[in-house]
Amino acid sequence: MTKPVKQWYASWFDTPYYHILYKDRNYTEAQDFMDNLTNYLNIPEQGKILDLACGKGRHSVYLNSLGYNVTGADLSEQSIAYAEQFENESLKFKVHDMSKPYPDTFDAVFNLFTSFGYFEDEKCNLETIKSIQAELNEFGFGVIDFMNTNYVIENLIDEDVKTVEGIDFYQKRSVKDGYIIKDISFEADGELFEFQERVKAFTLNDFEALFEKAGVHLLDVFGDYKLHKYHTQTSERMIMIFK
Repeated sequence: MTKPVKQWYASWFDTPYYHILYKDRNYTEAQDFMDNLTNYLNIPEQGKILDLACGKGRHSVYLNSLGYNVTGADLSEQSIAYAEQFENESLKFKVHDMSKPYPDTFDAVFNLFTSFGYFEDEKCNLETIKSIQAELNEFGFGVIDFMNTNYVIENLIDEDVKTVEGIDFYQKRSVKDGYIIKDISFEADGELFEFQERVKAFTLNDFEALFEKAGVHLLDVFGDYKLHKYHTQTSERMIMIFK
C-alpha cells in the first residue's frame, strides 16, 4: 500500500527513513560551521543557545561540548525522544513549534540547515521570525541558515536514485508555485512509501521583507559555512544574522 503524506514536515521527519536517506551529512563541516559561527557572534562562555528545529540534536550536542548551555527544540516527537539520551545539566531537548515563542530568552537562537519555509500557512513564517526575536535577550543574535535558492534552482538535478542501507530512494525535484519540491518514493519493509518535501523558495529579498514586517534588523549575510561573503548566484548558503 502506498502511503502519501500531506503534512510532510510533521511526519516525514518522524520516520526512520528520513534519517536513513540523510545519514551521510557532513558532521565535520557542521562542527566547523558551529565553531565559526559562535566565534563570530562572540557568545559568552556558558552562554545560552536555542537550537530551533534541532532534529536529532547533532548541532545541539556539539554546541554543548563547546561549553554552551543549549536547548534543542523540534516539532518531531521521535527526534526529540532520540536526542534526550544526550541530555545533561546544560543540554535539554523539548518538543516545540518554532512558530510560537519558546518560554525563555537566549544569547543566540539558531535555525540551521534550511529548517525554515515549511509551513502551508505563510503567516507562520512571519510568526517564526517574531518568535525568534522574542527569544533573544538584550545582547542576543538570531541566525537563519537557509539554502541560496538562486543557486539551488540553477543547479537543480531533476531526478536521481540514492541507495542507502539497501533502500533505493527515487528523488524527483521541481520548482512550482514558489516552492522547491522533492518527491521521494521507495520500497522498504514490504511497503511502498511516497513523501514530498516542500520548501518555500525564499530569496534574500523575501527574507528582508519578512524581517521588516517583524521589526527585525538584518546585520550580516554569509554565503557558506566558512562565513565567506554572500553572492546572489554563486553562494550555496544564505546565512543571515539578525536581532
